[in-house]
Amino acid sequence: MQKWILTLGLSVAVAACTREAGYEVDQGAFGNATLNNVQVLNGELTYAEILGQRFAAEVPTQINFDFNSSQLDESAQRILLRQADWIKQFPEARFRVYGHTDAVGSQAYNQSLGQRRANAAVAFLTRQGISRSRLEAVVSFGKTRPLIETPNRDRRNRRTVTEVSGFIDRSQLLDGKYAEVIYREYVESATRESYIQREDTSSEESGE
Repeated sequence: MQKWILTLGLSVAVAACTREAGYEVDQGAFGNATLNNVQVLNGELTYAEILGQRFAAEVPTQINFDFNSSQLDESAQRILLRQADWIKQFPEARFRVYGHTDAVGSQAYNQSLGQRRANAAVAFLTRQGISRSRLEAVVSFGKTRPLIETPNRDRRNRRTVTEVSGFIDRSQLLDGKYAEVIYREYVESATRESYIQREDTSSEESGE
């Protein structure tokens, strides 16, 4: 029995040795931080892209519109409020808003409609206190980049998408503004009051 267990253990060890170094990192699961570092050093990923991935993971990046409309409904406004709250936490970052339409109508009309939708989203964000200078290059793709390939009306294609486009100071070496973001969050996370400590102090002062 012991011999069989030993043989099994050696087999597993040999099988593990056949994987090249860094195999776990390539999976992008537990080693995500290391994977990101490797990609940044290789020029495959920028810090702006990393922040963009975080933005997309933490808030909805897309809002939708009624047919032939650039009006923001309640759902769109709620999403934009969440975007605004997130954007305010990162004053170093710039953002782009892309406008889209469905396939109904001419290319020229849909180009204009997509632009109006993007402008509406940007105007709403600026009313929440976001500087217009941080919302750069409002772009309309018209009906050229649908989510759903259909010649018919489809609300999913009538949308704007907000994305991180970079940092305000482009002269920072290695996108150093991202380091400022991380450092600021680290410091803020360490400045929360300890209510347990306050209660203990109060107890000592009251003589209990």
